[in-house]
Amino acid sequence: MTLGAQGLIIDEASRVLLIRHSYRPGWHFPGGGVEHGEEIEDALTREVLEETGTIITGPPELFGIYSHFDVFPGDHIVLFLIRHWRRDSAPEPNTEIAEQQFYALDALPEGLAPGASRRLREVFGGIERSNAW
Repeated sequence: MTLGAQGLIIDEASRVLLIRHSYRPGWHFPGGGVEHGEEIEDALTREVLEETGTIITGPPELFGIYSHFDVFPGDHIVLFLIRHWRRDSAPEPNTEIAEQQFYALDALPEGLAPGASRRLREVFGGIERSNAW
């Protein structure tokens, strides 16, 4: 079994921070794998900081736990809403993160990953939550 933590970072204008990786297509939420012996919120904090330069300043809100079996049987993703944060500077594009940007919900980028699209509709559009990513 594998476990990942992703953060839906929301700014004061209800825009969301999305990232585009260098090694896979689409726009996604920042996050990554939980290491052996690591607490999930520590993994979230580490991954969000590494990928976006964002420092979580208040408790993230657990939104949902999803199976992600279409990619790897036994994989799960935990999504947190992050409303309390600061970012002193954004990292330059690198070998992992090609691009990052805040987007308004009515102006999302082309190529938004299907899982991210569904989660945004669950959080902001009021659709029923799925168990699958």
